[in-house]
Amino acid sequence: MAAAGLAAALALTACAAGGTADAPRDGGTLVYATGDAEPTCLDPHVGGNYPQALISTQYLEPLVGRDAEGTITPWLAESWQVSDDGLTWDFTLREGLTFTDGTPVDAAAIKTNIEHLKDPDTASSTGYLAVAKVTDVEVVDATHARFHLAAPDSALLESLSQQWTAIESPAGIARGQEENCKAPIGTGPFVVDSWTPQESVHLVRNENYASPGPEAQHEGPAYLDAIEWRFIPDAATRQAALLSGEVQVIDNPQPDAIVAAENSTDTTHIDAPRPGSVNRIELNTGQAPFDDIRVREAFIRAADPDPGITALYQGTVARSFSPLASTEPAAVSDASLFTTDTARAEQLLDEAGWTTRDADGVRTKNGARLSVRFPVSTNQSVAAEQSLFEQIQANAGAVGFDVQITPLDLSGWYAALGAKEYEAVSAPYTKVGPDVLRILYDSDGIVPAPSGYFANHAQLSDPKLDALLDQASAASDDQQRADLYAQAQHIILDSYAILPLYDQQNHFLVRGASGVTTLGTVATPTFIDTRLNG
Repeated sequence: MAAAGLAAALALTACAAGGTADAPRDGGTLVYATGDAEPTCLDPHVGGNYPQALISTQYLEPLVGRDAEGTITPWLAESWQVSDDGLTWDFTLREGLTFTDGTPVDAAAIKTNIEHLKDPDTASSTGYLAVAKVTDVEVVDATHARFHLAAPDSALLESLSQQWTAIESPAGIARGQEENCKAPIGTGPFVVDSWTPQESVHLVRNENYASPGPEAQHEGPAYLDAIEWRFIPDAATRQAALLSGEVQVIDNPQPDAIVAAENSTDTTHIDAPRPGSVNRIELNTGQAPFDDIRVREAFIRAADPDPGITALYQGTVARSFSPLASTEPAAVSDASLFTTDTARAEQLLDEAGWTTRDADGVRTKNGARLSVRFPVSTNQSVAAEQSLFEQIQANAGAVGFDVQITPLDLSGWYAALGAKEYEAVSAPYTKVGPDVLRILYDSDGIVPAPSGYFANHAQLSDPKLDALLDQASAASDDQQRADLYAQAQHIILDSYAILPLYDQQNHFLVRGASGVTTLGTVATPTFIDTRLNG
């Protein structure tokens, strides 16, 4: 079964198994507790991180969707056509749709949204990079929007299926960023009613909902009256709230909670790995000591993450040896590059000139210590992952690395990366399709987006890799595209610039509700079919 299909099947299991004591009922308020960082802006055009995608799925919808089998499907656009040269895309919009403020969903609205994403003042990163090749949108008529591209983009539909490019009311955007960040206006099944920072966002049902996506099992508005979206950073507190019945859905559960849910009759586990890249440690090839491939390979040969993954994750994850998630059919894997070999690591460090050790056992060269600054986002790494990093720190320390782990909140983590104050980093990136490789490893990704964020944290700059990624981006033939991405992945893996760990973990526990499922795009939850039990 394809990974997207597996996620859908697990979601359907949630419909049947999530709290069987009481029959589902219409109405009521579902409480969702998230462990991801609270967004600083509810508009996913601004910045563009996963917490924004999680919540904006409830009130914003994209031009196209993707079903459980990975096929791009109509959503706000009912059809599309691309020119032979790949430089012009014509989208036909569904007739009669309006945003929740009454503004029509027309070609002029699509033009405004693309311009909003591309405007440097919006400070977009994910959405900006997704539509980078779109030069402008022509309003042919009310229901026809024509995209003009600077170069062919085989990933355009994948990019337009994501929450970071979801379509918003132009009138909402025109209010200015401060107001739009508080309550973006979309076409989704829910509407932002209020936001109490550091506490919760209150969402109410869109009574006129008329644009169900590929996951919806019924026409018309959601069954729920409202959703209370709570921010609860502590995993144990979220789990306790779920078990007490205070909340019905949580994300980012600890591995032991997932195992307990799998053995439970009243709690359902939905496993929905994110597409795009895997969770991995990237080594900064742009500065010492990892500008030397021998030092990079030595670190990877010494890291030995497998025992930690087995013990800490209790069988809830599988080790990856690819830059791409297992949800991506184009993923290439090579386990031979990541076997643990401390003798080889020692030899490589000697060859690279790190031959002496100081009183702390840290290798030195020309008076410099073999130091590795490793900022860790506590909002993006659960406790088990942070413990894994500490084990890798100890393993690398045994061969002479001084790995300095610094836990940071999301804003501090972004600041450290922006200042290049890192030699190693774990930076998950979610994007539909293998084009994520271009975002992460093309040398253009070293240049920051308008938000200040840059995606190529490994600082790879390889003309051959750039050429392959450009060719793949322009390829219209699926097999040719897959072959080009395979070649690109071999270059990335052979560079020893990344240490793949496992798929980006995306787990949800459901108790006291049914009908919770996840999008086939970026694996965020949707509650269009959800009912409370009892």
